[in-house]
Amino acid sequence: MRLLYITNGINGSGGLERVLSVKASTLAENYHHQVSVLVLNNAHLDLFYTFSPKINFYSINVTGNPIKYFKSWQNGIQKVVADLKPNVISVCDDGLKGFFIPKFLKTDAKIIYERHVSKLAETHANQSFISKTTNFLKWRLMERWAKRFSKFIVLTEGNKNEWKSLNNIEVIPNPLSFYPEESSDLNSKKVICVGKIAFQKGQDILLKVWDIVSVKYPDWTLELYGKENLEFLDTQNLPPNVNWFPPDKDIEQKYLDSSIYVMSSRFEGFGMVLIEAMSCGVPCVSFDCPYGPSDVISDNEDGFLVPTGDYKQLAEKIMTLIENKSLRENFGAKARENVKRFYAEAVLKQWNQLLTTI
Repeated sequence: MRLLYITNGINGSGGLERVLSVKASTLAENYHHQVSVLVLNNAHLDLFYTFSPKINFYSINVTGNPIKYFKSWQNGIQKVVADLKPNVISVCDDGLKGFFIPKFLKTDAKIIYERHVSKLAETHANQSFISKTTNFLKWRLMERWAKRFSKFIVLTEGNKNEWKSLNNIEVIPNPLSFYPEESSDLNSKKVICVGKIAFQKGQDILLKVWDIVSVKYPDWTLELYGKENLEFLDTQNLPPNVNWFPPDKDIEQKYLDSSIYVMSSRFEGFGMVLIEAMSCGVPCVSFDCPYGPSDVISDNEDGFLVPTGDYKQLAEKIMTLIENKSLRENFGAKARENVKRFYAEAVLKQWNQLLTTI
């Protein structure tokens, strides 16, 4: 089968890029599909994650005002599709423009849409009435145009509920990118949080949490890994027991060197970092935000779920795990076992079945 992914870029350090590296590589290596990836403006160079050498990469240049940009994007996609003649096209573009593809593209291929974020991704602090109205109208258009795709794939049941009018929708979760042979010994006095520094990820809330934790446990540190955003959070002037680090290609080892994972997100598309931490035997404490954490964490069994925004309770649950190593070990062992349902082999089997039957 000839499979073409269409996305903006794959050289970043985010969840979409990590997931696509796993999916595209597995489908090329294990299922022997002819996989190609189409990006914009050479955003396949200097890759952060590893992609199979069997994958072919294509790039189209898009610049200029919105009309010129869209026209060059449209013509570029059409040319690549005409040359490759794919059997299936998967659109991985969480913006509005990806919804236009079934309308203008001349092809016999089946077209899938992969939604990697919640509709809440358009939410920002102190949004104006105009911004909220614009988002509402955009979502209405997306829901209408989403019906044109052969399949519309979301990551969780919560995401599915955001698109209630669709009959072509299915849920396929993200696959684990690694499952190490070893597990964290949970001895280090480190709490870790991985994700871009942004309103969505809620590191501003997390600092309020850590103000509480650090008073009682000043010998514990909070380590933030993610793309810097000085407009949102001054990562150069953090409290003494809070450290920021840029994205790390060896993030697996950082999980293994930690004892607790904390997620303070206001909203999520899935929460890839949760299953990564759990695969390393690290118990997670997370806001029960829309959507993802409740699909991953079993509350009071392999981690803790806390009402979104309740930073005092988030601090309490972190301190509960700090105080009780046997509970950390119990949660960590169960997390490592329960997360096996996200093995790449299991998730990619779902993808292969979808691709071959569509």
